[in-house]
Amino acid sequence: MATTTKKDLIDRIAEETNQKRTVVKATVQSFLDNVIVELSKGNRLEFRDFGVFEIRDRAPRMAQNPRTLERVPVPAKRTVKFKVGRLMRDALEDKSDGDGIKADSTVEVTAMPSVVAQ
Repeated sequence: MATTTKKDLIDRIAEETNQKRTVVKATVQSFLDNVIVELSKGNRLEFRDFGVFEIRDRAPRMAQNPRTLERVPVPAKRTVKFKVGRLMRDALEDKSDGDGIKADSTVEVTAMPSVVAQ
C-alpha cells in the first residue's frame, strides 16, 4: 500500500486541470482549512456520493493499562467520524485487494484540541 501526500494530490490536480501548482495548492489548502473550521463549529459536512464528516462526542471512560493492569480514566473527547459515500464505496468494492477495506466502514479521527473551537 502506497501513501499519497497532499503534495502528490496537488501535483496531479494541477496537471489534470492545466492550472498553476500554486493556485491548486492555495485552493486545496483553503478547502482543508474550511473543512476544519466547519467541523470545529460542530457542523456536519456532506459531500454527496463521497461521504459525510461529522463530530462525535466520546464519553469519559475507564480503561486499563495492559502493562500494569492499573485502571486509568480516559477523558471525554471530540472525534470526527467519516461515513463512506456511494461512489467511494463502489470504488472500494471494485479495487479491494484483500487488505481489509470494508465498504461500509467508518473512520474516526480524534480532534486535536488546538483545532476544535470552544
